Amino acid sequence: MSLVYVVLGFVLLVVGGELLVKGSVGLSYKFNISKAVIGMTVVSFATSAPELIVSLKSALNGHSDIALGNIIGSNIANIVLVLGLTAVIAPLFVNKYFYKLNWPAMLLFTIATYWFLKNDNILSTFEGAILLISLIIFIGILIKKAKVLGVDIEEIDELLNESSGFRIALWFLIGGVALWGGSELLISGAIDMANYLNVSERVISISVIAIGTSVPEAATSIIAAIRKEKSISLGNLIGSNIFNIGSVLGITALIRPIPLVDQKLLDNDMIWLLGFSILLLPLVFLPKSYKISRYKGAFLLISYSIFLYIIF
Repeated sequence: MSLVYVVLGFVLLVVGGELLVKGSVGLSYKFNISKAVIGMTVVSFATSAPELIVSLKSALNGHSDIALGNIIGSNIANIVLVLGLTAVIAPLFVNKYFYKLNWPAMLLFTIATYWFLKNDNILSTFEGAILLISLIIFIGILIKKAKVLGVDIEEIDELLNESSGFRIALWFLIGGVALWGGSELLISGAIDMANYLNVSERVISISVIAIGTSVPEAATSIIAAIRKEKSISLGNLIGSNIFNIGSVLGITALIRPIPLVDQKLLDNDMIWLLGFSILLLPLVFLPKSYKISRYKGAFLLISYSIFLYIIF
């Protein structure tokens, strides 16, 4: 039954997140917010809503390992599993903003999180504020560069500009209920699954829950790769990781500090995340620069399989 709860939880989170994105974009159009700002702020925050709800509810209910493991595992899945699958389907070409802005920012956010937890085994309210403020500064830099250099942004559905106020309110209502219900089912099912398999909440959160909350990014990237669309990019996945740390962990810690219970999250899982993050740089430049080939994608998938084998 726990597996049914987990699957239903995933479905509700995906549906709720999608409706929240639509509602957020529609509402932004009502306030005449530019398309660039919508793409870099509103959509990014809305797509992080499933991770935020799961981590926040887990922290409030005393399951801090799920709150932390969800984000650490989701970030690993984004840059290894999702990127690997996408590259195997269609090789990815990387632009120079990868190593000039996105990659250094992701690495800094990851190192900062590691240092905060290493310092006193808790992500405090003050540290959450630092992460959130840093994210706001990063967004400001992104928007400035987008305007000055014409950086490509995520395509926004302009039809949402014609949405009525009632429809937007309905999206928010249904999306919010779906997110709440999905998080309840997912957390409950994950805890039961951990007990049944006789593994820790950390293992379930960093694998099953993390993969589930990465499904939207995976689906979007894989569909775009199959259609051979150029909109998919390594920058989008890295951006998702930055938002996961800055907004999800930042906001969660602001509301309730997140203690580190299972030391393996820090000594093992965060090291894997740092290692995979650093690995991206030579992977982009060697042996052929600015390209994530199918062979590199296969290497990432094998690496992720090894990671899962070790944590279990």
